[in-house]
Amino acid sequence: MARRSKSSHRWMQRHLNDEYVQRARREGYRSRAAYKLLEIQEKDRIIRPGQVVVDLGAAPGGWSQIAAKLAGKQGEVFALDILEMDPVPGVTFLQGDFREEAVLGRLMDFLEGRAVDLVISDMAPNVSGVAAVDQPRAMYLCELALDFARQVLRPGGAFVTKVFQGEGFDDYVRDLRASFTKVVTRKPKASRPRSREVYLVATGFKS
Repeated sequence: MARRSKSSHRWMQRHLNDEYVQRARREGYRSRAAYKLLEIQEKDRIIRPGQVVVDLGAAPGGWSQIAAKLAGKQGEVFALDILEMDPVPGVTFLQGDFREEAVLGRLMDFLEGRAVDLVISDMAPNVSGVAAVDQPRAMYLCELALDFARQVLRPGGAFVTKVFQGEGFDDYVRDLRASFTKVVTRKPKASRPRSREVYLVATGFKS
């Protein structure tokens, strides 16, 4: 137990000293993850005023804050997470497990047939520390997000998802390329260097 608590203490110290954690506090963002999406936006211009955006795995709301700000008053942002999320101005939030058909159905009801311009997903499974368990779980969430995007995106729409490099990654990229005209891999500066996470940015949806 002592080793574990020391490890937790070290993690907390690193977290508190993290430049992006400190910036998020100063600038009013709910998580350091906001800076990942901001960097992707700077490079790929995926969010524009007036867009309809769906944010999967939204809590605590950092990405929803960015999406709502950039889509503006003419845009609409729909967010979903298994965890609670405090309200974000301009964002319609649904709490539920994206893996459940009933929750997906409720999200589709929220959309009321709107054509979606952008689906963003920062979803990740609870990590066990066992790669052979964690990687398939992570890829399953990515596949569900892609299936959803294919159902709701307008022609030419875009999709951004967090993916962990490992088994299934190359096949997933090939699958993306079958549905989008352009797919690029981004490793934002706010993504911790030791993490295997990258973000796939897919644009030009082929409906």
